[in-house]
Amino acid sequence: MQSQAGDTASSPEPPQGELPLSRRLLGQETLIVLALSVGASAVSALISFIGSATAPGGLSDQAANLNTSRAPDRPWLDLAWQLFSIGTALVPVVLVAHLLLRERAGGLRALGFDRRRPGSDLLRGAGVAAVIGGSGLGLYLAARAAGFNLTVVPESLPDVWWKFPVLAASAIQNSVVEEVIVLGYLVRRLDQLGWGPYAVLAASSLLRGSYHLYQGIGGLAGNVVMGVIFVLLYRRWQRVGPLVAAHALIDIVAFAGYALLAGKVGWLPTG
Repeated sequence: MQSQAGDTASSPEPPQGELPLSRRLLGQETLIVLALSVGASAVSALISFIGSATAPGGLSDQAANLNTSRAPDRPWLDLAWQLFSIGTALVPVVLVAHLLLRERAGGLRALGFDRRRPGSDLLRGAGVAAVIGGSGLGLYLAARAAGFNLTVVPESLPDVWWKFPVLAASAIQNSVVEEVIVLGYLVRRLDQLGWGPYAVLAASSLLRGSYHLYQGIGGLAGNVVMGVIFVLLYRRWQRVGPLVAAHALIDIVAFAGYALLAGKVGWLPTG
């Protein structure tokens, strides 16, 4: 009779990429990751939208403020808060990387988020950003004019030296969190749980739209459409990298463009 140690030593390792979790534990893991990240944001967005919809006046008379100052008139303290916020927002991505390493799937490489194809990822991302960014702006302006959307104020940071680097870092953080979790991780986990492709497409797209509801109905609808396109492209390319690049470019242009143009052009609404 072998000892317990001998049994342990002779136990076969799970094959490369095989998930050593039951479907129940896998589902619980997915819910925990979402609750720590975009799921919590979706609940917050819903509460925010209810508050905006029930407040006096129309939605377009109210503002959704992004990238605001955390310590006005104290730029170094403000910078510290901005960097802290960006860093802590990335913690769920680190958790996802850990879970994929535990799965023996190669970490974020399993989602196609690595440095193997930087040129191709950036080129594809730029093309996607050009199409979605322009159409997204048009949809936002139309939704706001129709009274379905709040006025989105992408930034209201003070004019200090770190303003544009922080805006770029914030844009990259948004893109990494959303595409790694809502696109790569969620699609992978729902596939492993046996969901059909259309159900996965709907779940990822509706989740993306839900945590943008704080912007209004236009923000919800526009991001659902973006989610559908991103899932289809992810299925085709099997890489999240180009979609991270696309999302980052869209947000960088939106944040920096607003900072440069707000109050200087008549077509751009300001809060």
